[in-house]
Amino acid sequence: MQPKYRFYATILDAFWGYLNSDVIWDKYWGWSENPPHTPEEFHEQQFHELIDRINRKPFDSEKADRGTAFNEVIDCMIENRKSETVKVEKVYKVNRFGACDEMGKPLYYDEEETNEVIALKATYNNREFTFPISLCREFAAYYKGALPQQRVEAILPTAYGNVLVYGLIDELMPTSVHDVKTTGSYTVGKFKDHHQHLVYPYALMQNGSDVRTFEYNIVEFNKAGYPVDTYTETYVFNPKRDIPILTNHCEEFIRFLEENREIINDKKIFGGEN
Repeated sequence: MQPKYRFYATILDAFWGYLNSDVIWDKYWGWSENPPHTPEEFHEQQFHELIDRINRKPFDSEKADRGTAFNEVIDCMIENRKSETVKVEKVYKVNRFGACDEMGKPLYYDEEETNEVIALKATYNNREFTFPISLCREFAAYYKGALPQQRVEAILPTAYGNVLVYGLIDELMPTSVHDVKTTGSYTVGKFKDHHQHLVYPYALMQNGSDVRTFEYNIVEFNKAGYPVDTYTETYVFNPKRDIPILTNHCEEFIRFLEENREIINDKKIFGGEN
């Protein structure tokens, strides 16, 4: 059965961001006496960014690259393989030696590289990211036995026709679905309005796998790119509650797409192929 529309999970997040641009503006700039833009200007900006996402316009993002690199490092550790997309190098602990005279003047300095791995340096898209080995091992151990990067899809009936909802599960465990998130700033419940924890369990269920527990496993990085802490948000898929929420959001998105069809050149979202 040919779907009339095709939506990947994170495009539904982008649409939610557009719909709630006033809430987002208020969160980040509502306190500011000199915000960079008015709520109306921000709404317009969100509109154009959403259209660009729909049209799959390439964008360059260090934050996105960090997330991609970290995901790939973890997947390589789980599957015990080398990466074809990310250059991964071990970073070894270095012992430093030195001495000063009574006046504090350096007499000598030396350093010695040890065999102890303290981090992994990942190069992706001409950017370098360093992840502490303890963090990498923590995530890889947590996902032991997982199936990384599993594509899922399912038909979702709506008032406007069938929608194929789809996406890539970062880590699929026997009783839970996991999505790895990297962020520069974390607040509790940051991902509660995202749609991966609706789309992925729904798609699995439609394909005969009743896996309802979904975790966002989150790493917060500071501005220097060093991990600050890790967090987990857990959601349990409830079909009676969540399928109507997903359906309503898809129907609202369909209305938006049809209203703006003349500026959308992505054929896939309308059920075709690019």
